[in-house]
Amino acid sequence: MIVRICGIWKLTVLGGLLLLGLPPVLAAQEASKDSKAAEAKSSDQKSTDQKPADASVPKEESSVTDHTIRIGGQTIAYKATAFTTLLKNEKDEPTAIIFSVAYTKSDVKDLSQRPIAFVYNGGPGSSSAWLHMGAFGPRRVSTPNAEAAPPPPYKVEDNANSLLDKTDLVFIDPVGTGYSHAVGKAQDKDFWGIDSDVKSFAQFINTYVTRNSRWNSPKFLIGESYGTFRSAALSNYLQSNNGMYLNGIVLMSTVLDLGTLSFNPGDDMPYIFYLPSYAATAWYHKVLEDRPADLNAFLADARHFASTEYASALMKGSKLPEEEKTAVVKKLARFTGLSEDYIRKANLRVNLPQFMAELQRSRGLTTGRLDARFSGAQIDLLAEYAAYDPQETAITGPFTAAVYSYVRDELKFSQDRKYEVLNEDANGEWDWKHHSGESHGFPGSPNVEGDLLRALVANPHLHVQAENGLFDLATPFFATEYTMDHLELPANLRSNISLEYYDAGHMMYLRDDSLAQLKANISAFMDQSEK
Repeated sequence: MIVRICGIWKLTVLGGLLLLGLPPVLAAQEASKDSKAAEAKSSDQKSTDQKPADASVPKEESSVTDHTIRIGGQTIAYKATAFTTLLKNEKDEPTAIIFSVAYTKSDVKDLSQRPIAFVYNGGPGSSSAWLHMGAFGPRRVSTPNAEAAPPPPYKVEDNANSLLDKTDLVFIDPVGTGYSHAVGKAQDKDFWGIDSDVKSFAQFINTYVTRNSRWNSPKFLIGESYGTFRSAALSNYLQSNNGMYLNGIVLMSTVLDLGTLSFNPGDDMPYIFYLPSYAATAWYHKVLEDRPADLNAFLADARHFASTEYASALMKGSKLPEEEKTAVVKKLARFTGLSEDYIRKANLRVNLPQFMAELQRSRGLTTGRLDARFSGAQIDLLAEYAAYDPQETAITGPFTAAVYSYVRDELKFSQDRKYEVLNEDANGEWDWKHHSGESHGFPGSPNVEGDLLRALVANPHLHVQAENGLFDLATPFFATEYTMDHLELPANLRSNISLEYYDAGHMMYLRDDSLAQLKANISAFMDQSEK
């Protein structure tokens, strides 16, 4: 079962199929009149256990420090503000404290000429520590490329590829992550769902923009993985409910239809979407018999095969002729590096945890998921499915240590409560229902393509750029290409969407060269979106 879309993934297997973790089904039971008081008392006790130390509503806090950084040959003076923002419901009752860090260029005379970007990771259940301390913040934790980091101390250094020369930045931690948490009568889980999450983000952004006189500034959303899913719904919500129009949306490692990532029974589409990413991974690890020199040409062939011969074979199901099946098996082996025998036993359908376990089994290695360039020791050489993601174990320690020490020591924001880098409970209890205004049958996989379509149609000056890692096995680039080609945009708006590619994984900024490329691409995108 996939239990995380972004940040760090954990894999388990349910009935041999890769499925998205779904929220538990809630059931109500009728009780007799005499037992209601006892049940209420038990419920109150459970609520207290789930949300300790939040009986009183805390005051908003902030810490402002002054800094300078050199980016692109210029020295930039900026203010770093680590702060909390109180959210309230329609009754003006406090519901949550949102922790965020804002970086604003000092001495800006006309704020309408200075862009602002709201930045967040995904999960669901991930803080913004990854993009904050790895990609766009002015300070960055240093990690080696595609291998495990050495033990502490970890080096935090100025980030020459920060976006601070182009835009002010606000890194947001969703409720239940970082130092953000529910207050008053609310519980963290009240914010754990597609729509409730979007509403809390919209309220925070609206509050920040109003308090800081940024309504007339060019505005951008930058989200990673589930953060891209959030951005699609959030952009539509901000425009339709708050009248807040955006200049651009940066989608990093995109998923707008969760069905494209889910290996569900009878659905062959994910196998098609993943094949080019399998091919890129096999190429990188040099397990192909006749490894081509040109990766991009090889991936073009993989895309064509996946969408034609392979798709046709899968569509035929059990009616696929043996001769045709044999030919497809041979081509799959050529593209994936897996043996013909393994592919035949899998009936042409190798799901992701199987691929991770099998690709480098002969070397005793498990292949990474978020970044397929990472490898780690295989715990059980007989296991059918990967037991873990080697990228997770390689980077969690450095990022966790960095965000703790940086926020306290450099930003001077001190809290004794735990900084939730990743919240497993939020992910497991997420409410996947989404009220998009469209209903044409039974509920399917969570999907926000319609939200992005409506945002683009309502605001024809809105631009979208999708960043794709070629070695990303969490959100495969071919699925993103398919999604963008099927948004049903009017012809005059199709050029508003652009795609960029990196020789890296899901978190492309972990590779220094790719981070520099990412910075250049987003900078150019912002320039274009402000015209």
